[in-house]
Amino acid sequence: MGHIISFFSNFGGRSILVHWIRLVFLINLFLVINPEIQAQQNEKLAVLIVDGFRNHDWQQTSTVTQWILEESGLFKVDISTVPKDSIARKSWLPKFDKYTVVIQNTNNIHNSSLRWPKEAERALEKYVAKGGGLYILHSANNAFAHWEAYNEMIGLGWRSQSVGTALEIDSQGNVKRYPPGEGRGTGHGDRFNALIQILNRHPINQGYPDAWQTVNTEVYYFPRGDAKNIEVLSYAYDSTSTHQNWPVEWVVGYGKGKVYNSSLGHLWEGETYPPAYRCVGYQTTVVRVAEWLATGKVDFPVPPDFPTADFPSLRNPHMK
Repeated sequence: MGHIISFFSNFGGRSILVHWIRLVFLINLFLVINPEIQAQQNEKLAVLIVDGFRNHDWQQTSTVTQWILEESGLFKVDISTVPKDSIARKSWLPKFDKYTVVIQNTNNIHNSSLRWPKEAERALEKYVAKGGGLYILHSANNAFAHWEAYNEMIGLGWRSQSVGTALEIDSQGNVKRYPPGEGRGTGHGDRFNALIQILNRHPINQGYPDAWQTVNTEVYYFPRGDAKNIEVLSYAYDSTSTHQNWPVEWVVGYGKGKVYNSSLGHLWEGETYPPAYRCVGYQTTVVRVAEWLATGKVDFPVPPDFPTADFPSLRNPHMK
């Protein structure tokens, strides 16, 4: 304090008063603004998982995905379950605009009568077109063949041979397109430890090795769809069936929004927190995808135990 008084003594009386007023104002301004800055830094990104029907274990898929995201410290995750009752389902309408990311975890491939209400379909379309982020989780890309905008949003999905364009990655890393009627319908062979190979660098995979090994996963052959505004991020060699390279992850632009779609994330009935979900590469990708969809950038670090091309890396068999 003595140094401050000595400093101001070099000025006239009026100057001292003016500088003291300025100093007090700046201190008060800092005390007011600092908590706001702190609050912004601590504010978590809001994510909504939509589930309710699927030919996989959708309840556990939602639970584990929520845990992975919230464990990162970046997200607060809510879950909205489509009602089983057909009457209640008609009025189901989540407030998508409350969330930075929507994770789609429903699939009606074996029962096409299970659908979202039309109003909910339109609400999701509007949400993404206005700039929202949509995460298509594993077999959610099998869903809703009837929904024209959904087909455009997902880019590629599980579709018959006559529907849409299929993409393959050739041995030189080029994208090969199969028009409707050529090739086969979408499918997959046995699950295996797949080598995920980066095709295009992107904020999601920045810092990843050029190839990394994930475990007990499905590689979809002949994924088909509208394939508009699409960028394939990674691919894998299908060693159990076609012996060809197929896209594993891709992103799609829809209006002002962003969509991420991937065959990663298989969790079947009877499994409990299986190795495919314990994979460090998968968990890291889930978090980085959600951050990119929410903010357009990725700050979540690539961990030192990230898998390599030669070795997979699994987390503890318990979620802790």
